[in-house]
Amino acid sequence: MVQVVEQARTMFTVWRPRRRDDEIEQMVAARMARHKLYERKPAPTLSFVIEESVLERPFGGVSVLRGQLERILLVADNPHVEIQVMPTRVVDHAGADGPFTMMTPEGGEQVAYVESQANGRVITKRESVRGFAVRYGILRAQALSPAESVRHIEKLLQGDL
Repeated sequence: MVQVVEQARTMFTVWRPRRRDDEIEQMVAARMARHKLYERKPAPTLSFVIEESVLERPFGGVSVLRGQLERILLVADNPHVEIQVMPTRVVDHAGADGPFTMMTPEGGEQVAYVESQANGRVITKRESVRGFAVRYGILRAQALSPAESVRHIEKLLQGDL
């Protein structure tokens, strides 16, 4: 949702085993198609907790990282989006098991989505989804506030990347 095309392409290029160029471009196009979500009316409410280390890793080079950080700030300016940074120094981390996504489709029940390596799955079992929802609430409490997160990203852009 917040990834720039150059970083997405780099991420897919460094995967092992390597992918063919046409496969990479297909994957990049699919990833970028998610950006259309921001254009929906009414606009959905979106919330992201991003690991600090991801904001400092120069996949694709410094110019790609700079573009990525600028994109995150642009997205964070959207009134329907909240971006929070999870500091690397956090000792008690509710997301230690890995990344996940929470979604509530219009008129539907909340679901969780987990992805690892080349596999992803949607979790619909209510008890499991509740566990992910609780974990997400704790993650948000552990992360920097949205305002602090924006300031942190701005400092990264002002420093030596």
